[in-house]
Amino acid sequence: MMAPDSGKRRQRPNKLVTGTPGTGKTTTSTALAEATQLRHLNIGDLVKEKNLHDGWDNDLQCHIINEDLVCDEIEDVMEEGGNIVDYHGCDFFPERWFDLVVVLQTDNSVLYDRLTKRGYEGSKLSNNIESEIFQVLLEEAKESYPENIVMAMKSDNVDDISRNVSTLTDWVRNWHPPS
Repeated sequence: MMAPDSGKRRQRPNKLVTGTPGTGKTTTSTALAEATQLRHLNIGDLVKEKNLHDGWDNDLQCHIINEDLVCDEIEDVMEEGGNIVDYHGCDFFPERWFDLVVVLQTDNSVLYDRLTKRGYEGSKLSNNIESEIFQVLLEEAKESYPENIVMAMKSDNVDDISRNVSTLTDWVRNWHPPS
């Protein structure tokens, strides 16, 4: 018989797919969810749908995310397991939630084109390009999670995305709950 305080272990893994806006997080996460039957949690969409923010940043043209509200909103499903979390930040999520943290990286000229097509300009465009140049999200992931679960993946084109989805699908198939 289990002790009352011994929580049940996740039977399906949780992954975080992070990276600078425009690196292919949502495209990769959507394809990976289809291939693995894991639940895709797009945090940007969730913030808008559930008002998990503290207003609007006019300079960066985005919502000011309330990290506590986001974590409270998804805590139960994260504890269940079987999730792919898609967001450009990672340092506020509890370390215990993730079995793998994927940081997508894109060549700056490719990223510049993607972001300008999205209408990014001014400080929003330059901040995101600089973030990619200086590998801010990779460093954030390495500082926030055990380095052995952080994986950087190139995401410049459709072939890269397909290869990444295949690699990550294999990882899910081979994952075993920690003992």
